[in-house]
Amino acid sequence: MVKHVILWTLKEEYSGAEMDVIRDGIKAGLEGLKGQIPGLIDIKVNIKPLGSSNCDLMLDSTFKDEAALKEYSTHPAHVEVANTKVRPFTASRVCMDYEV
Repeated sequence: MVKHVILWTLKEEYSGAEMDVIRDGIKAGLEGLKGQIPGLIDIKVNIKPLGSSNCDLMLDSTFKDEAALKEYSTHPAHVEVANTKVRPFTASRVCMDYEV
C-alpha cells in the first residue's frame, strides 16, 4: 500500500468564516472521491488543526499501490475537485508519498 499525505495552507486573503467554508468544501470534495477511483482505499481530510500547527488542513489517503496513486492524480473526478475546491484557495502545498 501507498500513503499520500498533503498539507495545505490557505491564502491569507480569506476571513475566518470564509476559511471554514473553504475547508468544508475541500473536505467534502476530496472525501467524496472514495468509491469513485480504482485503487483508492481510504481518504480523509483533517480541517481542525491545533493552534501549534503551521498549516490549515491535511489530506491523508491510502492507495493500493503506486500505480493507483498515479492514476488518481489524473482521474477526472480528482482533477475536478483539485481545480475547483483546492487550488483556487491554497497558498502552499507540501506532499509526502510513502509505502506502508
